[in-house]
Amino acid sequence: MLESLTGFVVVGVAILVGWILGRIDLLGEHARPVLARLTFFVLSPFLLFTVLSQADVHTLFSSLLPVSAIAAVAVIVAYALIARFAFRRSVGETVIGALSAGQVNSNNIGIPLSLYLLGSAAYPAPVILLQLLVFTPVTMAILDAVTTARTSLWRSVVRVATNPLVLGSALGALVSVLGIDLPPVVLQPALLIANACVPVLLIAYGISLHGQRVLGPSGRRRDIVLATTLKLVAMPLIAWAVAEFVFSLSAHDVLVVTVLAALPTAQNVFNYSQRYDIGETISRDTVFLTTIGCVPVLIIVTLLLG
Repeated sequence: MLESLTGFVVVGVAILVGWILGRIDLLGEHARPVLARLTFFVLSPFLLFTVLSQADVHTLFSSLLPVSAIAAVAVIVAYALIARFAFRRSVGETVIGALSAGQVNSNNIGIPLSLYLLGSAAYPAPVILLQLLVFTPVTMAILDAVTTARTSLWRSVVRVATNPLVLGSALGALVSVLGIDLPPVVLQPALLIANACVPVLLIAYGISLHGQRVLGPSGRRRDIVLATTLKLVAMPLIAWAVAEFVFSLSAHDVLVVTVLAALPTAQNVFNYSQRYDIGETISRDTVFLTTIGCVPVLIIVTLLLG
């Protein structure tokens, strides 16, 4: 169990470094937007391409995919209905909050935790595929529409199709499906750039925490509490129930999908909120609370199911 905490230690140190950089103002006032654009347009697409292109196609389309999809969609819809009709939030804030509740950190926490906790780093691949080839295009289309004064269906389609995150994910999945063996002259430069994504993203997140108070008087406390509760409690329970009683998966696969559902909110959601300047408080605080809160949740899940 102590080895499974390694992924959290790695993430925590990177965030702490970012917080220190923000506190001493080493990178200046433009650090956050510059790092956010670097991550969104360059580093993240390379990371997604390398992860998906090297994933086993059988793992990508295994039975873990529909279970993870049902659990994610259930909490996303639940949050969206409550935020939109009970809290009266805008479409943009509703989208960011819904992603905070249903999109898991399948890369920089999911991959190392899957390796240490479940014995293989390949299990998060179906979740990565789902989030980046389904959730990301839909999210980008909605956020582009609500932040752009002049929009049309054709422009929305073009923006989504040319979005660097979507392009990187689609190309990576295509390489995996076609069984293309990338030569080192292609793969190694891509890996070099991809490996910078997680630390830069976490450092940027750490910088954003300086001067902020979690659950501060932002007027969005109930949004954050709702997203955190759905993420850490509802989503693992739904994944477990669907895997156990609907798909009748093996005990090991039930453990896998439940652990994946209990992962914290993806830092990419914070990246989206920075990029579009929408719901940053909701995504930032939910990422923070779920990253800390998922530790006892994962311990309980592994004790009960492992």
